[in-house]
Amino acid sequence: MKWSSKLYTTLIFIFLFAPIVILLVFSFNEAKSLSVFSGFSFRWYEELFSDEATLESLKNSLILALSATVISTVMGTVAALGIYRLRKKWYRALLNTVTNIPMINPDIITGISMMLLFVFVGRMFSASTSLNFWTMLIAHVTFCLPYVIFQVLPKLNQMDGDLMEAAQDLGCTPFRAFFKVTLPEILPGIITGAIMAFTLSLDDFVISYFTSGNDFQTLPIRIYGMTKKTVTPKMYALATIIFFVTLALLLLNNLVDNDDSRKLREKKKKSKAELLEE
Repeated sequence: MKWSSKLYTTLIFIFLFAPIVILLVFSFNEAKSLSVFSGFSFRWYEELFSDEATLESLKNSLILALSATVISTVMGTVAALGIYRLRKKWYRALLNTVTNIPMINPDIITGISMMLLFVFVGRMFSASTSLNFWTMLIAHVTFCLPYVIFQVLPKLNQMDGDLMEAAQDLGCTPFRAFFKVTLPEILPGIITGAIMAFTLSLDDFVISYFTSGNDFQTLPIRIYGMTKKTVTPKMYALATIIFFVTLALLLLNNLVDNDDSRKLREKKKKSKAELLEE
């Protein structure tokens, strides 16, 4: 059974990572061939960084992702605090269910419904164009927000609820007590939520496609347009860069989670030691 489980695991890893390895290798191929590696070269990376349209799309994607991340992180943290402080369990459960909807709803349904909403509102106000950067930003904040909320809420539930009251009893205002007590406790969740929001926003295609205007093109939409023509290894170079950026964010996310888990274990050990001493 051991050899069969190892074989199964190996096959799964090959199935998952073989396409990525092929992509990485042929992004450094000197020729355009997808079957013959003729020599190592940075030719396609040089062509990529000389492609002004692709670089403009990359800049647009970064601006959109950073803006959506900042807004959704602030709004998500505030929303999580509001849900955490609700006393009625049925109301909290209802809000959790509503928050889940953008996560479980198919992207194409979300994209089409938001496009129809923006077009309807645009026509109500006789706008020259209904879809632009701002409609994309609203759409991205909408689907990033639940991920931030559900990363911050568990940290609030782990926190000792008496800490805020103790800080206020010692003279802190509610605002100062939040920054001195609550924020350090939930910071790992905020960071994780922000990383997830940035990653989701950066590589989103379906919702962006339906809510984008002609004057603002993101990188995924640009890549989709490139696939309609002859595919060049320049696209492989671009995909390789995106892969390593996403991998770096994933590693950072894991480091934050591991550090938070370590601190939680140490806190539990300290609490047990204090109980034994008593």
